[in-house]
Amino acid sequence: MEKYSQFRDRGTGIAPFFPVTTPLTALSTVTHTFLFLFRLPLFISYIASYLLFFHWLPFLPVVVRKMALWGLMAIPGIWWVDLQLDGVKRGTLADQPRERVPHPGSVIAANFTSPIDAVYLAAIFDPVFTISYPGTRKVQKVGLVGAILYAFSSVKTAPPPGANLVNLKQLLEEHPGRVIAVFPECGTTNGKAILPFSPSVLETPADVHIFPVSLRYTPSDVTTPLPGQWVRFLWNLLSRPTTCIRVRIAEGQLNTSVARTNGVSAPAGDGAGELRSRFAEGDISDHEKKVLDRISEALARLSRVKRVGLTMQDKAAFVEAYRKRR
Repeated sequence: MEKYSQFRDRGTGIAPFFPVTTPLTALSTVTHTFLFLFRLPLFISYIASYLLFFHWLPFLPVVVRKMALWGLMAIPGIWWVDLQLDGVKRGTLADQPRERVPHPGSVIAANFTSPIDAVYLAAIFDPVFTISYPGTRKVQKVGLVGAILYAFSSVKTAPPPGANLVNLKQLLEEHPGRVIAVFPECGTTNGKAILPFSPSVLETPADVHIFPVSLRYTPSDVTTPLPGQWVRFLWNLLSRPTTCIRVRIAEGQLNTSVARTNGVSAPAGDGAGELRSRFAEGDISDHEKKVLDRISEALARLSRVKRVGLTMQDKAAFVEAYRKRR
């Protein structure tokens, strides 16, 4: 892998786009193969039933949909083994106020490593999923299936032509009873670092809480840093007895930069309009950068990893080099 040294972060040496592999012995290969062949038809049948029928029934209550997703995760043995709120002692979660966890009218800023991220968040919070892109404050609204597919999609360095983009403020107004889920890294990693954020979260109103949420997996080979790795993912997911999820939720952050970039602090005249237009296109002020740094630092701390400077452009170059080598 020294050939890919240019795709390691210069400051930390971390390579967030390398696929994670778990070595197997001859005996474990046999047992894993048996589990995979046993679970695969059950898993495919359940997904087909859910997507073709159950998912589209409009009259089903949210709790029933969540139970169906927990059933989906039970087949490959995905277990939620640990949930912690940052700064809250164990055993006191039930005593925490509603505002301490993601709630309707708030935003989740989650790391993005696996399609399991979307399934878990849907089973717990039933959010409206969005896709963020580098250099733009707007997001693309997608459903659960769209969020899952995005974990396997090709690297996006800009919104695709014709994409229907909106900002988070608009989504919050359209869905006041839902949580909005954002993946601000703009693409998947192997979970070993936090990438630079898209400015999409900067469109959150000043009175709306942004909750950094970290999802980590053991073993971590169910992450999908490379696009199109369906077979590898299914093998890693279905061939082992269990996959454990550890969840960390930070205290809600506020977008304190709103008043400074909406024209209040800008000079009068054409300069103010030019400033608002420039910020709307994705440029980031110093104060906005501090807001992004605060949220990404909280997410990195929860995940027990470091922030790196590698971007989606670096990931696109890595994917191209990796495929050529293969």
